[in-house]
Amino acid sequence: MERHQIALYVVAIAAGLAAGWWIPGAHALEAWINPVLGLLLFATFLAVPFTAIGRAFADLRFLGAVLVLNFVIVPVVAFALSRFVAGNEALLLGVLLVLLAPCVDYVIVFSGLAGGASDRLLAAAPLLMLAQMLLLPAYLWGFAGAETVALVELAPFMEAFVVLILIPLTAAAAVQWTAPRAAVARAVEGVMAAAMVPLMMATLFTVIASQVRGVGEQFGALVAVVPLYVAFLAVMVPIGILAARTVGLDVRSSRALVFTGATRNSLVVLPLALALPASLALAPLVVVTQTLVELIGMVIFVRLIPRLLPELDPAPNPA
Repeated sequence: MERHQIALYVVAIAAGLAAGWWIPGAHALEAWINPVLGLLLFATFLAVPFTAIGRAFADLRFLGAVLVLNFVIVPVVAFALSRFVAGNEALLLGVLLVLLAPCVDYVIVFSGLAGGASDRLLAAAPLLMLAQMLLLPAYLWGFAGAETVALVELAPFMEAFVVLILIPLTAAAAVQWTAPRAAVARAVEGVMAAAMVPLMMATLFTVIASQVRGVGEQFGALVAVVPLYVAFLAVMVPIGILAARTVGLDVRSSRALVFTGATRNSLVVLPLALALPASLALAPLVVVTQTLVELIGMVIFVRLIPRLLPELDPAPNPA
C-alpha cells in the first residue's frame, strides 16, 4: 500500500470531491475531522522515537530557521498577497488567518512521506503553536486593523492544541514507554503503523467531503483567493530551499523546512473563523478553500520536494 500511497491519496481526494458534492448531508462529516486527524497524528507520533524528538529539540539551528521562516518571512508574503483582497473584510481576514498560522499537524505526515525530518518538525510543533497564539493578534492588528482583532476569539487555539497535539502525543509516549514490556502496546504500534495510509486517506476524504459543497456554492465569491493560495505554495518552495541553504541544513531538515513554510494551520484556525460574526460568514469558507488547495499541493509536494532536494550520492570508493 505504501508503494502506491500517492495514487491512493489522489483517489481519496477525488472521492471526497464527489461525495461532498453529490451526497446530501456530507457536510456533517465535519464533526469527524478532529477525531480522524487526531488518530492520524497519534500514528505519526508513534512512528517517531521520542529519543529522536529530544535530540531534535536541541537542534537550535533548525528551530531558529523554522521560527524565522514562519514568523518573519511568511508574514511578509502573506501581507503582500492579502493586498489583492484588502477591499473585502471577510476575504482579507480569512486569508490572513490561514496564511499567518503555520501547520502543526499533518505537515509532520506529509514531510515524513517526502523524506523530511519529521522528528524535528514534531519537536518544533509546540513552539509553533505557542508563537502563533501570541503573534497572530499582533499581525492581524498590523495588517487588518484593531477592530478586526477584536472579532477573533483565540480560545479554539487551546482546544485544538489539546485535542490534536497534547492528547495524541501523550498517548503515543505512553505506548512507546510500555511497548518493551507489554504485548498490547506492541500490537498497537503494529496496527497504527499499518493504518498510516488508510488514516491519511480518511483524513483527506473527510475534510474535502465535508467542506467542498460550501466552497462550491460560494465559488464566485471565493475565486479571488484561489490564485493567492496557489501563489503562496509556489513562492514558499524556493524561499524555503533558500532559507535551508542559508543556514546549512542537511537534506532531511531542508525538506522539513520547506514543508513547514508552505503548510498552514487551516484545520486549527477554522474554529476561529467559524466564531466570527455573521457579517463575516464568508471567512470560514476562505479558510476551507485554502485547505482544499493545500491538500492537492501537498500530494504534489510529496513527489516534488525530494526531486528539488535530492539525497546526496555517497562518495565513490577509491579504486
